[in-house]
Amino acid sequence: MSETMRLNKYLSASGVCSRRKADEWIAAGRVTVNGVKADVGMSVGGGDTVCVDGRQIQNDEPFKLVVFYKPKGYACTAYRGDASGIFRNFDLSADLKYIGRLDKDSEGLLLLTNDGDLCNEVAKARNKHEKEYVVKVNRTVTKDFLEGMAAGVRIYDQHKEEWQVTRPCVVKKLNENTFSIILTQGLNRQIRRMCEHFEYRVEELRRIRVMNIRLGEMKPGDIRSATKEEIIELRRQLGSREQ
Repeated sequence: MSETMRLNKYLSASGVCSRRKADEWIAAGRVTVNGVKADVGMSVGGGDTVCVDGRQIQNDEPFKLVVFYKPKGYACTAYRGDASGIFRNFDLSADLKYIGRLDKDSEGLLLLTNDGDLCNEVAKARNKHEKEYVVKVNRTVTKDFLEGMAAGVRIYDQHKEEWQVTRPCVVKKLNENTFSIILTQGLNRQIRRMCEHFEYRVEELRRIRVMNIRLGEMKPGDIRSATKEEIIELRRQLGSREQ
């Protein structure tokens, strides 16, 4: 890094956290610059040594946005003790963070980045970014089922220990027992729980799009870098001037 930048941006660009989280860590005294506790709002340059909890943070890696077709049966976890973890089984570098997990029984498009801000902005539910899925269920998809799913479904949030209604969404029948659904939120196992409300069981679930980035012709296990055009459009949708 040859130029100076705000410390929170430095930490975010290094992939360790978002800017907001960086400010929290700085305020809590967890961040030092050249051995001295950092101040919120300060800037750092190429000759500065930045540490979080005593661990030096390097910010010399180029921006990465990776498109991965996660196969069914693998877990979105960086925990090396999990034999099914994606980082243990596929060529994904350790500095990457996944943007919105897919559960172990699901497959499809998974984005990973070393940019903490990007990860945070895409994943935040309040930003209402679209994610599209193709879902196969155990019985015939009816008009009532489609309308009920689209209108919003009352499901129980175990984390908040309360009931909530999912946001209205776009649902379209593809064939007798398959439909597509576009969500703007990402509750835990949301589609499966929505289907269970109508006494349907999900047999296959595949994510095919996150915002402007599509799975396309990728096969399970495929990994590629996002194209320049995809990154520019993604940042445009996020309202960022950085390209």
